[in-house]
Amino acid sequence: MTRTGEYEQARRRAESKYGFFVHVGVFVSVMVLLVVIDLLTSPGSVWFIWPLIGWGLAVALHGARVFLLADRNPILDMLTERELRHSGADKEDATL
Repeated sequence: MTRTGEYEQARRRAESKYGFFVHVGVFVSVMVLLVVIDLLTSPGSVWFIWPLIGWGLAVALHGARVFLLADRNPILDMLTERELRHSGADKEDATL
């Protein structure tokens, strides 16, 4: 892999991780707001748990995709290489 290709791959991984951390930050912020709203408006019932479970599952799946499955996708690697060959990007990298 060329230096440019390594940089692009590292950049994509960093962007994926950044996207995950933004997702977690928004999730936590909204959940805190929902807990406060729930406790102030209906202290007898606990409804915030349902969005917490649903969105929490989505955050967990996002984290698994970013941290567990990112480097272990041979099909994606094969398709990426095929696209690079067809687009002529290998020839461009050789001139850099």
